[in-house]
Amino acid sequence: MSGSQPSLIPIYTTRGDAEAFLYYPYLFNRSGDWIGFVTPNREVYSVLGEYVGMLNNDPRIVRKRATSTLRPRRNPPPQPPKIYPPAIIPLARMMPDLSISLIDVLLDTPERLHPLDAGETRPDMD
Repeated sequence: MSGSQPSLIPIYTTRGDAEAFLYYPYLFNRSGDWIGFVTPNREVYSVLGEYVGMLNNDPRIVRKRATSTLRPRRNPPPQPPKIYPPAIIPLARMMPDLSISLIDVLLDTPERLHPLDAGETRPDMD
């Protein structure tokens, strides 16, 4: 993921911190570990294929606070190699407030986006 490839797109929180990076269709955390993927419809899924939220234009990952429907699990794409995020990240623009029906996933529920070797479903160390 170098030179002639498109650059990483920082994904910000409502506070303006870059907490993830998009290298389409892959999402990475600040350490460069794969944490999820984005569909062409801007739906965000975890590395396990569980629905996390939507990528909006800010860019932030948002989710409805309450929903009566569950989205089906998706098969994740092949695991990408680890990336090395840039040392200098552009400052976020002023983020508009989210409506009361939305939450900022990276700020309020970051545990939904974890690397393969972390989270509740990782194998025990026995």
